[in-house]
Amino acid sequence: MRTVDPVKHAARRGRILESAAACFAEKGFHATRTADISARAGMSPGNLFHYFPTKHAIVLALIEKEGADTAAHLAELAAADDPLAALFTLVDTAAELAADPAYASLTLSTASEAQRDEAVAALLSRNDLELRTAIAGLLRRAADAGRVDPDLAPEAAATWVAAQFDALFARVATDPGFAPLDQAPLLRLLLTRFLAVREA
Repeated sequence: MRTVDPVKHAARRGRILESAAACFAEKGFHATRTADISARAGMSPGNLFHYFPTKHAIVLALIEKEGADTAAHLAELAAADDPLAALFTLVDTAAELAADPAYASLTLSTASEAQRDEAVAALLSRNDLELRTAIAGLLRRAADAGRVDPDLAPEAAATWVAAQFDALFARVATDPGFAPLDQAPLLRLLLTRFLAVREA
């Protein structure tokens, strides 16, 4: 029986996902063919299907990978000594990602696909819940330390913080002159004032 080298298998799988992400960012999900992905990955279509049986499976795997990468980043932030500084690190991360044309295009394409595909929508909803839960945890810790308004419900406030991240990507799509990295300081200021402890 032929044995599978797990390292090589993971590397080829990763190359397919990177190639698919680039193709999807350029052409969108529906205009991209599996032949486009396999050509970019430097392999035959038959070899690609050995790793992913359909283009839809590739889309779902990309969303899964994004969720896993985000979860790892959120776990690091959750362990930070300063929860408010960790939140602003997340703001900077969102701005950096939105400033990447390929990443922003893929993110918006995925969100659009969720309107038509229940499986995509379910994975995106799961990823979003994990993000908002992590933000709420940071806000709860910051409130306990007296640095965030304790009257703000952490879960509700987290939803609005996450909405600002969504707004970065939406603005990139509609305003060619919008520079997310330039706007990150203003977004941090906006959130600082939103979360500030109210004076009695």
